[in-house]
Amino acid sequence: VAHLRYLQTKRGTRLLTSGWWGAARKVNYTGDWIMGLSWCMLCGFDSIVPYYYAIYFAILLVHRSIRDDGMCKAKYGEDWEEYKRLVPYRFVPGLI
Repeated sequence: VAHLRYLQTKRGTRLLTSGWWGAARKVNYTGDWIMGLSWCMLCGFDSIVPYYYAIYFAILLVHRSIRDDGMCKAKYGEDWEEYKRLVPYRFVPGLI
């Protein structure tokens, strides 16, 4: 674990700025959504109905990430803004 980079917060905790969480703040949400989409794709492409799950799940994850961002801002204060500067992407590195 010595190779990992992190931001030391004023609270005494650390926020990872390398590895998966250095690429995007909610990269695990992206993986969850891709897994959900793949389940929908097993049903084929004849109907949109199976894809309602992936659409709903995307909305849920975006909303959750916005709430998480607010809670982290309250918890870490200006350290959270610095973390967002160091890890600018929310879901997909280089895109979102």
